[in-house]
Amino acid sequence: MNPAFSVIFLTTLIGAGQGLFIALLACALGARFGVWAVLPDAFVVRAAGLALVLLVAGLAASFLHLGRPLRAWRSAAQWRTSWLSREVIVLPAVMGLLALYGAAHLDAGSALRPLVAWIGALGALTCIALYVCTGMIYACLRFLQEWATPLTVLNFTLLGAASGFSIAAVHARLEGLEAVTGFALAAVALTLVGLLGRVASLVRNAGLRRTSTLATAIGIKHPHIEQREAGFLGGSFNTREFFHGRKDGFLRAVKWMFLGGAFVAPILLLGAGLASGAAAWYVLAAVIQGAGMVAERWYFFAEANHPQNLYYRAIA
Repeated sequence: MNPAFSVIFLTTLIGAGQGLFIALLACALGARFGVWAVLPDAFVVRAAGLALVLLVAGLAASFLHLGRPLRAWRSAAQWRTSWLSREVIVLPAVMGLLALYGAAHLDAGSALRPLVAWIGALGALTCIALYVCTGMIYACLRFLQEWATPLTVLNFTLLGAASGFSIAAVHARLEGLEAVTGFALAAVALTLVGLLGRVASLVRNAGLRRTSTLATAIGIKHPHIEQREAGFLGGSFNTREFFHGRKDGFLRAVKWMFLGGAFVAPILLLGAGLASGAAAWYVLAAVIQGAGMVAERWYFFAEANHPQNLYYRAIA
């Protein structure tokens, strides 16, 4: 497939925003059981605001790949059958609950304060639902074999949560809070599990047995079929939108780039931050992981081989 950067930024930004929201909720839950430091209200308000900015930025990015943005509201009409429609419905719900969660911490006398636990519980459920909806948009496409696996949903969830906890660790360290240790350890754990899940998907995809071939594409049973002429279809919509046009060497470089940037480097940098306490390590970990997530998402889209490329790829 030919990756659209609007979709890349959409999925990475809202994933990080959800992850940051979940990090706040996890800390609040841990504090109730005495296993995590209690977060100051001012910190929660600022972190919730940052998470909301990430979600809004991701939503804004999604409009860049719409032919008619004014008709975007229609995307929610098929919620009974479309995972995209469900995502369009759940995303504003997450944003609304996040805003309420932040508002509940504005002051101790807030009218929303008694409801903060219920708001948090609903927020956690909607964040999980949004991860599932976003992942299933791609996992439900059976003809794109690289995506049609539960690993797609798992990786969207783990990568988004890992980046959110990394951002929470940066925020906590810059404000000198004890919670930085918990956020950083959780970010390392999520990043490590995310690495295992992403490697599992790479291994799976490398060994895929194609259900579509040149013979099935054109309905001719012959062991040796090859397209040699572009014909009048050269430079068509199909050749531009469904194949990225990059060489295999470029794809391999991006793969190693995102494995190092999204997973290995953040784990090492967060470990250095935990060992030394220096804020620079946390900041560097979050920045590199963010760039690595963008590279990972580009590779995710580029790796998928649309069956139509059996016919068009020779001229794409």
